[in-house]
Amino acid sequence: MGQLIRVAHSPDTDDAFMFYALTKGKLSTGDYEFEHILKDIETLNKEALQGTYEVTAISFHAYPHVLDRYALMTCGGSIGDGYGPIIVSSREMNINGLKGLEIAVPGSLTTARLALKLFMPEVKEKIMNFDEILPAAKRGGVDAGLIIHEGQISYMREGVYKIIDLGEWWRKKTGLPLPLGGNVVRRDIPGMKEIARLIKESIVYSLSHEDEAVDYALSFRSGLDREEAKKFIRMYVNDFTVHLGERGKKAVELLLREGYEAGVIGRKVEIDWIEV
Repeated sequence: MGQLIRVAHSPDTDDAFMFYALTKGKLSTGDYEFEHILKDIETLNKEALQGTYEVTAISFHAYPHVLDRYALMTCGGSIGDGYGPIIVSSREMNINGLKGLEIAVPGSLTTARLALKLFMPEVKEKIMNFDEILPAAKRGGVDAGLIIHEGQISYMREGVYKIIDLGEWWRKKTGLPLPLGGNVVRRDIPGMKEIARLIKESIVYSLSHEDEAVDYALSFRSGLDREEAKKFIRMYVNDFTVHLGERGKKAVELLLREGYEAGVIGRKVEIDWIEV
């Protein structure tokens, strides 16, 4: 038995897709044995504060809080190139209509919340579980909701109105994609780069065996049909996920710098990337 590496990630379609090969033994993992832990992203953010897992998916917003324990990989990123978290409401309004309203957000450490605070610093927030936000916005239980994950596609059939896509706003503002989540490895683990390489191999495998990886991803929580799932996966598992590249890394660094300058993030961040 090799060294046990617990990989914590969400059961969302895109995460399930990218970890398919590792989960199903499609790769030779050498001296490592991988165990997959499935939890929602805000829970993963909070557990990363304690250094619970050897490898974990986290929101980029959470990284400044854990950078002493974890290093960021250049693979595994979920990047919205002109799209991202969406503010929706049960009633039509323009962007100015959001001022003074209470907006449900999916966790204090999510990148969705960071983007919202950069977009509208004076916003009133209500923290909710991500899967409760769309129903609450639909019934008018909150003035508006910030939706992430598969809700970015499924909201269109829920009778709510799109107010703004924060990924679209960010690209117009910066010319860059909006980095939402990444994968980190704990700094005390020997062979950090080898572990990152295996995760990259898993992503590449899924992209080149799309149908079987989509079948696997659909076995988890989704709420999407097959074509919708493919669309969502392609939005967030793509060339950026294989390697952020200079554009992706620049976007992460800018987002964290703007978060610091806006007072949302409490420390400056210098990222020492694990390049694979």
